[in-house]
Amino acid sequence: MSSQGIREVRAFKAVGSLPLHLEGAPIRVCFRPSLTAYRGTLLSNALQGQAVLAGSFLRKREIVLDQELLDDAKECSRILIHELFHFVWMRLGNAGRHSWTAVLEAELQSRARGELGWSSEWRKQALDLPRNQRAWREYVCESFCDTAAWRYGESGEHDEFTLSRRWRKKREAWFDEQLGTREVRI
Repeated sequence: MSSQGIREVRAFKAVGSLPLHLEGAPIRVCFRPSLTAYRGTLLSNALQGQAVLAGSFLRKREIVLDQELLDDAKECSRILIHELFHFVWMRLGNAGRHSWTAVLEAELQSRARGELGWSSEWRKQALDLPRNQRAWREYVCESFCDTAAWRYGESGEHDEFTLSRRWRKKREAWFDEQLGTREVRI
């Protein structure tokens, strides 16, 4: 097995130990160098766009991870779990999405600061009033995926985990209540 293959196996080990059974059609995962997002497109080795670590293509059932993640198995598993949970979010259903939204609305009303990942943190910081519906929906989804990566990943502590323990416990309780250890559709 190549050294890249060995690193990929280590990166996927955490996904196999999720306390959930993910059920659905296969999702292709690949690695590409130097990912950037530019005008809604994921690019590799391009000079334009914002650097990103991954992207998900729900209809194609594909996840693309930045090749640099192969050098850090814990970070790779955190990002991979985040991306997998975009597929969970898609299948969660309206009741589940509304329930998660209520958790976030309670946090905002209480002026909770911080998040559990950069993808939700910058969206939360950019929210304005009156609330832009698209920006709000993107924040809610990214917050769900970041929380899943925190909840089920192996990262322990991370610089991006800035949400207070009080609110982390509420999110953890939501995940345990809504998803538990049951079969989850992706």
